[in-house]
Amino acid sequence: MLATDRKLPVSGGAEKRSYVRGMFHAIAPSYDFLNHLLSLNLDKRWRRKAVERLNWERKPDGRYLDLCAGTLDLAATLARRPGFRGVVIGSDFVPRMLQLGRGKAERIVSVTADALDLPHADATFDGATVGFGVRNFMDLDAGLREAARVLKPGARFVILEMSIPPWQPLRGLFLLYFRHILPTIGRMVSRHSNAYNWLPESVLAFPEPKALAARMTSAGFRDVSWSLLFGGICALHVGVRA
Repeated sequence: MLATDRKLPVSGGAEKRSYVRGMFHAIAPSYDFLNHLLSLNLDKRWRRKAVERLNWERKPDGRYLDLCAGTLDLAATLARRPGFRGVVIGSDFVPRMLQLGRGKAERIVSVTADALDLPHADATFDGATVGFGVRNFMDLDAGLREAARVLKPGARFVILEMSIPPWQPLRGLFLLYFRHILPTIGRMVSRHSNAYNWLPESVLAFPEPKALAARMTSAGFRDVSWSLLFGGICALHVGVRA
């Protein structure tokens, strides 16, 4: 167990929802800076890879959904792509995060909504992404089913999420950084007592890439695949709405 003020609610339920919402509201002003700092700017490259796998070129004037959009970095990565003529709906249940992301790109519409209860009709979107957000779902399987519900058949769903490298010695070095150095830097900059303990604890409690792929399949996606980025520090999953 990491040193925290209290046991963090990583397993799910209403307590997790309340904690995640409050935490992201508190750290919103320093969120972008810390993302880039703590990932050594690799997060920007990972977002570009996620957009590359979305296959948005199939319908460049379509409607796309970015779940758990936060400060809209991933939505902006898509919206700024040369040739993109559609609209990106950036959806998050923390209004402060969305407010701080305004102005990053045109063709983005921000919507305050819970990923488990989206205010969109069935088969609305031509594709969807979620960057570093599925592990924050109160109910992972319900969130995956809701994403499938609002996607058109044949649309791609791309998940970008932190993971634990499977190979030594990178695994050991990463866990040392992840458990001790990252939370310390996060606390110093964000001034939040345990927000950056949440990151390693929630990642350690999250399903491994193979298990997440199986759950995507159960939720209504086909042809699910995944790849490990930077030795497995991050995982990129892609599924097609059945």
